[in-house]
This record gives sequence, structure tokens and C-alpha cells, in this order.
Amino acid sequence: MKSLAATLVAGLAYAASGGAASAQISDDVVKIGVLTDMSSLYADATGKGSLVAVQMAVADYGSKVKGKPVEVIAADHQNKPDVGVGIARNWYDNEKVDAIFDVPTSSVALPISALTREKNKIHINSGGGSSDITGPACSPNTVHWTYDTYSLSNVAGKAMVKRGEDTWFFVTADYAFGMALQRDAANVVKESGGKVLGEVRHPLNSSDFSSFLLQAQASKAKVVALANAGGDTTNALKQAAEFGITKGGQKMIALLQEITDTHSLGIKETQGLIVTDAFYWDRDDETRAFSKRFIEKVGHMPTMIQAGLYSATMHYLKAIEAIGTDEAPKVMAQMRATPINDFFAKGGKIRIDGRMVHDMYLFEVKKPEESKGEWDLYKLLATVPGDEAFRPLDKGGCPLVKTN
Repeated sequence: MKSLAATLVAGLAYAASGGAASAQISDDVVKIGVLTDMSSLYADATGKGSLVAVQMAVADYGSKVKGKPVEVIAADHQNKPDVGVGIARNWYDNEKVDAIFDVPTSSVALPISALTREKNKIHINSGGGSSDITGPACSPNTVHWTYDTYSLSNVAGKAMVKRGEDTWFFVTADYAFGMALQRDAANVVKESGGKVLGEVRHPLNSSDFSSFLLQAQASKAKVVALANAGGDTTNALKQAAEFGITKGGQKMIALLQEITDTHSLGIKETQGLIVTDAFYWDRDDETRAFSKRFIEKVGHMPTMIQAGLYSATMHYLKAIEAIGTDEAPKVMAQMRATPINDFFAKGGKIRIDGRMVHDMYLFEVKKPEESKGEWDLYKLLATVPGDEAFRPLDKGGCPLVKTN
């Protein structure tokens, strides 16, 4: 009898501990929300491809973590902060979403990060670019995974000024991302010994860049820098070609140009253009293997934002698996404590300010005769180590960073 009683007690204790362990996954499901641009100027660089990248990672992980299902939902924020925040609030309050991924458009990403902190959830940003996300607006609940305005500016700006292209004029998207990109690039130019001769700002999602480009042309700056992205970048580059800006001797640089933008414009129109990127499909066997699977599902090669989302999703699920809970502070601590080593990043690390630090790459668009295929677009000029590419931890103004 004593042995039977002991067995019963042990069995009850095991059941109780098992019940407690399973309760560590809130609502018995890990739920990821992909909040992105499905219908506007960033849809190719993010959009459907962002959702597919997250879904691929979840499927590759086995669609379960600690025996609990992983669900993925998605929505279009329409590049409107109020729409994005409304969706995110509903997801957190009613849909029981544990983490929001992607969020292109910095004017949407910044309030989503703030809301995520308020709700004590997790935000892993791949699409938004403003370096303020890990600067004054940093959060213990947000990771900035793929790129930011500082790294884009730092890698390309230094290289171009060093080559003698030392006077710049900015054509800038008039919202948080564009202004942060111009600010960071202008600082790099000046710190490298160059000068900024002027700037002009255009509305988001512009179709006519003629007046802005004429001002850039009249400035006689050696470099006309586009501090915008997506459809704005492609429209500006097309119209710059019509105005003969590069034929007149000025250099064009797109501070954020995704591979989908280069492909859309065509190699003939973009040959020689300098591009900073966090990912390129043809870098090695691992990147080629992932990209082959991705293009079969989406129809184009992955952008850095989309490749970064696969990487981030895997890292998030591995953290939950390792600690047995989806509780935000514990998951964030585990993600920060674990290096990232995959096809996207080698030796990547998440700092206390939320910045995921990894190598960045400087590319030049190939000449048509150098290209061996539809997506063979870039040649590598330089690999810039993460600690050199991204802003130093103590220079961003993040309140989480101890500077004493």
C-alpha cells in the first residue's frame, strides 16, 4: 500500500508539473502576426514575400514548439500609422498574438514598437528602417533584425566619399524613414570630409519626381542620393534616366534599393549603381538553397527583408523551445543570449538596444554583358563587419544602454 501511495503521489506530482509546463505556452498556441504592406509601394520588398518567409520558417521548424501549434496571421497596414496600430492593438488584445513581425514603413514601425512594450509582447522588425527604433525609441521588447538607416548610409557613404564623390544632394521621402536616412547619410558624408549641397523632400508614394530631380541637377552635386525606398526609388531612378542626370556626370545612389527594385528597373538602366544590402541570394550555397525554395513560392528572389524574416522566425521559435515559455521578457533574454548562425547571418548578435548586428554588403550592379541570368545582378565590392556597419551601442541615445 505504501508503495502504491507513493506511486500515486509521484504520478500526481508529475501531472501537476506537466500541466504547469504546458501552461507556459500562453493560450496553448504560439501566434505570430505578420504586419506588412500588401498593396502599395513596399509590397514587392515585403508583402506576400514577408508572409511566405515566416510561413516557410514555421513549416521548417515543424509547425509546433514545445508540442504546441504555431499559427501565422497577416494584415496590410496600408502604410498608415493609425491603421497599423489599430490592427496591432486588436491582435494583442483579442487575437492573442504573441509577436508581430516585419512592419515596413518607419512611421508605422515606431508606434507598433511602443504598443508592443505597453502590452509586454514581442516585435521583431525587418521592414522598417529608421535607426531611431534602436535609438531614442528603443524598447526591451523590440528587435531590429535586418538593416537600418545608419548601416545603409555608413556602408555606402564612406565608400563613395573615399572615391572622391564628396558633394551630395538629397531627394528625400517626407516621413520618418526618409528623414532618418538623410540624417544618417549626411552625417557620414560630413564626417568623411564631404559636403551636403542641398535637399528636397517629396511626398510618400510619389509618381512625379521632375521638380525634385531638376533641383538636384541644378545643384551640380557629384552625388544625387535617394533617401527613399520601394516604388519611390524606382520611379525616381526611371525619371532620373529620362533627365539624363548620370549622362551629365552626376552619380545616382539609392540608399535603400532592394533586389526586386533592381530587377524591375532592369540591369541596363541600373548598371554601375552602388547598393548596400544585408543579403544576396547568390552569396553562397546556403543562400542559394533558401532562395531557390523561396522563388518557387513567390516568383522572385528574396529581398533582405524577407530573408531576414525567415532567420528571425527561426531564432524566435528556438528561443521558446529552449526555455519552454513564450513569455516575452524571457524569450527576449534568450534571443539576446544566443548568437545567430544561419544562411542570413554568421555570428549575429542582438544588443541590449535591440539591434541585431551582422555583416552588411556593398554591391555594384553588373553590366549587362557580365550577367549570366535574370537574377544575376550584383557583384560584391566589400563585406563590412557588423560592428563597423552598425552604429556603436553608446552613440544611439537608447535609454536602455548604460553609458557611465
